[in-house]
Amino acid sequence: MKMNTPRILFIDAYDSFSNNIVSLLTTTLDAHVDILPIDPPDLNPKEPNFPQRLINLLRRYDAVVCGPGPGSPDLAQDVGLMRYIWDLEREHLVPVLGICLGFQSLVVSCGGIVKKLRTGLHGMIREIDHGNGIDRPNLQEGNIFYGVSPFKATLYHSLHADIGQESITAESWAASKWISPAHLPDVVPLAWVYEDRGDYIERILVSMKHRTKPFWGLQYHPESICTEPAGHQVIKNWFNEARRWNHANNRVASFTSIVPDDITESRKAFMGSFPKDMDCSEPHLSDKGLASQGINCLYGSKILQLPIHIEAPDIVEILQGNEKKFIVLDSASAKANRIGADVRGRYSIIALDVDEALKLEYKTGDRHVTIRGPTSQLSTQEASEKIDLGPRQTIWQLLAKFWNSRKMAIKDNSSPFLGGFMGYTTYELGLEGIDVKSNQERLHNRPDLCFAWVTKSIVIDHTKGVMRLQYLSPSESDGRKWADSVAEKLRNSPAWSDGLRVDFNKRAQLSQLTPPSTPKSLFLKASIQVPDADEYESKVRTCQDYIASGDSYELCLTDQTHITRPRSPSTDSSRLTPLEPGKQPQTSWQLYRSLRSRQPAPFGSYIRLGGATLISSSPERFLEFGADGLCSMRPMKGTVRKCRAVSTLEQAEAILHVPKEEAENLMIVDLVRHDLHGVCGPGRVEVPKLNIVEEYASVFQMISVVEGRLPGDGIKTGLDVLAASLPPGSMTGAPKKRSCEILDEIEGGRERSLYSGVVGYMDVAGKGDWSVTIRSLFRWDDEKVEAPGEHQPELEVWHIGAGGAVTALSTAEGERDEMFTKLKGPLGVFDDEA
Repeated sequence: MKMNTPRILFIDAYDSFSNNIVSLLTTTLDAHVDILPIDPPDLNPKEPNFPQRLINLLRRYDAVVCGPGPGSPDLAQDVGLMRYIWDLEREHLVPVLGICLGFQSLVVSCGGIVKKLRTGLHGMIREIDHGNGIDRPNLQEGNIFYGVSPFKATLYHSLHADIGQESITAESWAASKWISPAHLPDVVPLAWVYEDRGDYIERILVSMKHRTKPFWGLQYHPESICTEPAGHQVIKNWFNEARRWNHANNRVASFTSIVPDDITESRKAFMGSFPKDMDCSEPHLSDKGLASQGINCLYGSKILQLPIHIEAPDIVEILQGNEKKFIVLDSASAKANRIGADVRGRYSIIALDVDEALKLEYKTGDRHVTIRGPTSQLSTQEASEKIDLGPRQTIWQLLAKFWNSRKMAIKDNSSPFLGGFMGYTTYELGLEGIDVKSNQERLHNRPDLCFAWVTKSIVIDHTKGVMRLQYLSPSESDGRKWADSVAEKLRNSPAWSDGLRVDFNKRAQLSQLTPPSTPKSLFLKASIQVPDADEYESKVRTCQDYIASGDSYELCLTDQTHITRPRSPSTDSSRLTPLEPGKQPQTSWQLYRSLRSRQPAPFGSYIRLGGATLISSSPERFLEFGADGLCSMRPMKGTVRKCRAVSTLEQAEAILHVPKEEAENLMIVDLVRHDLHGVCGPGRVEVPKLNIVEEYASVFQMISVVEGRLPGDGIKTGLDVLAASLPPGSMTGAPKKRSCEILDEIEGGRERSLYSGVVGYMDVAGKGDWSVTIRSLFRWDDEKVEAPGEHQPELEVWHIGAGGAVTALSTAEGERDEMFTKLKGPLGVFDDEA
C-alpha cells in the first residue's frame, strides 16, 4: 500500500452485500479498506478502556463506512459499534457514511424514528430525487449529490426513517423537502424516493447529512449491480467532503495506532474459507497408509466413438453392474430438443470402480476426517483411517492439502474432468461455514461431505458424439491396459452394437411438454407424506413477518415430502437392471432411469456414496471454475411450469420479467457477488447475464451469470470459492447468516440434508463444476422403518425437498403453488405406487 493511499474502515453488520461495498470503495476511491465486525471480541464496550481503544482505532483512518445488515437500528446487538461512533466527542470525530442499517442508525442518533414501510422494498430499483444541486447548498456545504446526474438505485429495506415527511402537504412539499424538520434540526435531507401505494404516495428519505458533524447516510445500496454508475459519483463526492472536513479540522490519519485482531483486510477474504482466526498451518497427512495413495500418478486417455443409441446409463449398466457405489453426473437433457440449446449440457461424467476409490468423509462438528479405501491396489477389503484436525483447522484446509499434493500440470483442455474429487456436500456443511447452529440434536452419524478420489472415469462429449476413457495411474502401461480392456468390454457388449435396441419412445418423451405417466403395476403401494398446504402458507406469512421487521430481504423457505416404500432388493448390491416398459421402478437405479426420462436436466446425477443414495434432475449450476482462475456462478430464481398457456419462451418471459421475480434474482445475484468478491478481491467480479429466462424440459427458469477472476498469485483456488459460497445463496436468501437462522426456526430445525447442498467435482488440473441439489430425491441406508405386521418387508424412506424464495411481494398461495410445482417432477416417479 502506498503511503498516500486513503484508508477506510468498514463496519460490517454481517450483511451479504458487504464485500460488494468494500469493492466499490476500493475501486472508486482507490482506497485501502479494512473490515471490522460490529461486535469484535477484542473491542468490547463493557471494558473500561473501550472508549480510548475505539478512539485510537479510528485515528488510523481517513473515514469510516457503517454498512448494511439485518435487524433494527434500535437494537444494540444489531448495530454494535455504530452507535458509539455517532456519540464521539467533537475532538475525536471522524467522517462517516452510513449505508442502509448504518443510515437508519444515524437517523436514530439524531433523534429520528424508524418505522416499517407499508410493504418492504427489496431488490426494487427506483429513481432517486436528489435535486441535482439546484437551489441547494453547494458541495462545500456537504451536499454529496451536487453535480450528480439523475440515476436509479437499488433498495433493500423494510424499515424507513420517519422525520415527519407525511405531515407536509403536497402543495408545500417541493419547498419543504430539503429543509431540516423543526424537531430534528440535525437531520438535513439530501434525497428521496416516492413509492406509489395506490391510495397515497409514500415519501421515503434515502439520504441525509448531519447539520454539524461529518456524518452522511444513504438508505439505498450504491454497490448493487442495478444501481446505475452515475450514482458512484455520490461516493466520490462523499469522500471529497470527508477529506475536506479532515483538512479543515487538522485531522490526519495516524498509521501507528494498534489494530484490533478482528480487523480483516478486504483482500484477505473476509468471508472466505480461512478466516483470520483460523490456524493456517497445514493438517498433517501421513506419507503412509490410505492418505498416501494416489500421489505421483500419470494421466492417460483413450477416445471411442459413441454409438447414437448409447447414453450414460447404458454405459454404467455395461461396466458397473456389480458395483455397490456409484457417481454418475448425467447431462440427460443433452439430446432434448424442447429446451434451449444453452442449457442442454454438453458432458456427462461417470466415475468407474468407485468401490475401490479413496473416500473422504466429514460430519459437521467433528474434529476429524475419515478416509476409507482398499488396503492395497490388489485388495478389495476396505479399511478406514481418521485424520484429526487442529483446534482451529477446517475440513477445507485438509481437502486443499490432499488436492494440491495430487494436482498435475496438464494442458489438455479438451476434457472438463481428468480425474480427482467427485461427491456431495449437505446443506448443513454450509451452515457450519457461516457459524449457524441448529437447536436440534443430530441423531445420526451421516457425512455432510463425502468425496471420492476418482482415478478411473469416462467423459461423454454429447456434442461430438465421443467418449473418453481416462485413468490416473502410477504406471502408464497399466493405465493403457486398463483402458484397452474397458474399450473391449464396451465393444463386445450386445447393447453397444445393437442399434435395434434404440428406444424411440424414450426419445419422443424428451420433446413432450408433459411427461407421460407410468402404466399401472401390481407393485406394493407406497406411503407419500406431502407438506400440509395450510401449514406451508402459514410459514410463508411468518417469513414475511421477519422480512417486514428488517431481519431479512428474502427467505428461501423449503419443506420436505417423505415416501415410505418396501426396501428394494438392490439397496446394497445387485446387477443394475434397466427400467422395463410398463413396469413400476423398484430399485433406486430404476427410479433414476424414470426421473431422467421424465425430467431431463443438464445437471442430473445418480450417486450412491457415504451411505446415501441421491437421484437428481437439477437444472441449476452452482459454481464452475477453471484452472485459469475464472469462476462462474449461475443463481436461479423465478420458475414457471410449462403448460398449454405457457409453452413458449416469449410467454414465459412475459410472466417472469416482473418486479417480484426480477427482484428475487437480483437479491441472490448481489449475494453471489459478495461471496465471489470475498475470495477474488475487489473489482474482480462481473455480471455478464442478468435475469435471463431459459427453457428446460418441464419449466422455464430465470437465471443470471456472475463471474469472478481469482488473483494470479495462486494463493486462492476454486476450492476457496466453494467453501466461501456454501450454502448456495439461491437456497438461503439474504443476508445469508441471519436468513439461515430464521429458516432453521421456521422449518422446525429439520435437516435439509442433501437437498440444498451441492454435487460435483474438482479435478487434478484445478477445474471444478458443482450443481445445486434441487429437483431431487434421496435416502440414507441407515434410515429404516419396520413395517407393521409379521413377515412384512423392511421399508425405506425417500425424501424430496421443494420450496421457493419468499419476499415482501410474495403471496402465501403463490409460494404454495410454486413449492408443489417443483415437487411434482421428482415425486412423479412414485405416481403409480401411491
